[in-house]
Amino acid sequence: MQRSDYQALASIRQALRRFLAFSEEAALQCGLSPGQHQALLAIAGMAPPVTMGALAQWLDIRPHSAGEMADRLEALGLLRRCPDAADRRRVFLSLTPRAHAKLAGLSTVHRQELRRLSRVLKPLLATLG
Repeated sequence: MQRSDYQALASIRQALRRFLAFSEEAALQCGLSPGQHQALLAIAGMAPPVTMGALAQWLDIRPHSAGEMADRLEALGLLRRCPDAADRRRVFLSLTPRAHAKLAGLSTVHRQELRRLSRVLKPLLATLG
């Protein structure tokens, strides 16, 4: 590794950390924790039906923690739980219209920030070959 490789890696890491800070702040400004934002994004992006276990796996958290997250999102009016008719132990998760609206706004600003960031990252990634 040469000094230029380390510089590129350091710059990439800095850009990613800035993006994460941007993302956390954007979520907080919308009244969500960063984890809640990630959960909403995961549920919206996963193929239905979305179960608690699938959400826990996607977020890399324990099922109990996913259940607590779902409790908070449901209390905010952002999540619906629908028991599986065939197996009452299983619950399907879906977003409410309010959640979709919040997520659409957050996703718009995130896409803009990622477009801006891509202009910085593309040349840095190219140097790593």
